[in-house]
Amino acid sequence: METATAPKCDQCNAVMVRDTRPRTWTYKGRSVTVDQPGWCCPQDVQHPPVLDGPDIAATEAAFLGLLAEVDGLLAPAEVGRIRRRLGLSQRQAGRLLGGGPMALHKYEKDEVAVVRSVAVLLRLLDQHPELLREIPERGDRAA
Repeated sequence: METATAPKCDQCNAVMVRDTRPRTWTYKGRSVTVDQPGWCCPQDVQHPPVLDGPDIAATEAAFLGLLAEVDGLLAPAEVGRIRRRLGLSQRQAGRLLGGGPMALHKYEKDEVAVVRSVAVLLRLLDQHPELLREIPERGDRAA
């Protein structure tokens, strides 16, 4: 990477380099540590890295996983497992359960945390898949 585009450390003015450093997030007393890519100070590993969009995206799944675990929501793999068990495509599930046609895709790809109401509904349908037929299609509701 060209040093002309590399930021300088705001603490020691050294030209930063691309690297990964351990980063710990704590949420409601629970923690997760991940290898965070970013612009890092070569002089002092204790200086926090400077992050751009791809750096944040690289570790967002771990953070969302921590939120899901602590708040009792569903992990992305669990959302996908339940959806497949119900025989639904991502689009069908988004239309039936709410959130729009891309909602389940975003949940399963760890792009956004699962909404609590969807997590509750998916858990219920996982235990009682026969209830799926009770959910009206959009546009099928009585006025």
